[in-house]
Amino acid sequence: MKKKIVTMILVMAVSATAMVGCGSKQNGSQAPQESTAAQESTESSEAASTISGTLDEVKSFMFVVTDDQGASYAFTFSGDKPEGLDKVQVGDSVTVTYTGTVSEVDPFEGEVLSVEANK
Repeated sequence: MKKKIVTMILVMAVSATAMVGCGSKQNGSQAPQESTAAQESTESSEAASTISGTLDEVKSFMFVVTDDQGASYAFTFSGDKPEGLDKVQVGDSVTVTYTGTVSEVDPFEGEVLSVEANK
């Protein structure tokens, strides 16, 4: 009987310690991360950026550009094709001007402003 009581008290103490420890970490560190991510997203979506590479694929809703290091980036668009996309062909060296963020692994979030053939 005495062992059961000691075991129950020990289990409750460990549980309480775990709850208090996890609760304080979650409240203190999560809020700053969210605001930092929001600031980065706002800053990057406002400024126009460019990327140069080879046009690898063109579809009715997206195109793929591969840079000199071999990284491929998919740019999606809705509605009309971006300015200059009709003037380039697969295999051409191009420069893409866009707003937002582009990544090898994450979907493109932004707007393609233009696609120009490099000389």
